[in-house]
Amino acid sequence: MTDIAFYHLERSPLETALPKLLEKTLQAGNRALVLASSDERVEALTDVLWTYDRNAWLPHGSAKDGFPDQQPIWISTSDDNVNDATFLFLTDGATTITVPDYVRCFELFDGNDPDSISEARTRWQAYKAEGHQIAYWQQTATGGWTKKD
Repeated sequence: MTDIAFYHLERSPLETALPKLLEKTLQAGNRALVLASSDERVEALTDVLWTYDRNAWLPHGSAKDGFPDQQPIWISTSDDNVNDATFLFLTDGATTITVPDYVRCFELFDGNDPDSISEARTRWQAYKAEGHQIAYWQQTATGGWTKKD
């Protein structure tokens, strides 16, 4: 079963939290697929990964760039695992039935949006019923994360 971690974004937006999680993913030697809700969002997230920190570099690409097998981070609206990712990042409410194909899945949701919270709860219940290992991470006042039971 897949380890699924819900990240409740309350203090910082996805554009701040995602790059840090992807840095840790690459440091651990893993590849990532980031699912976004639209082609426009794919391009926005691609831009964020190029500019979020001038002292950092996150190698990534999208269909616009091509060569998915050479991209440690692939950002897409399609759940095809074209870069052989072991970690899956679901953003903006993106969903897929391919969660069991990954070692880890990161569900990042906007904790300031009631609809996003409700949808995350529904996905939590479905994952739990399927037997996945689930964790819940809440942002701290300083922007870090604390695991809640």
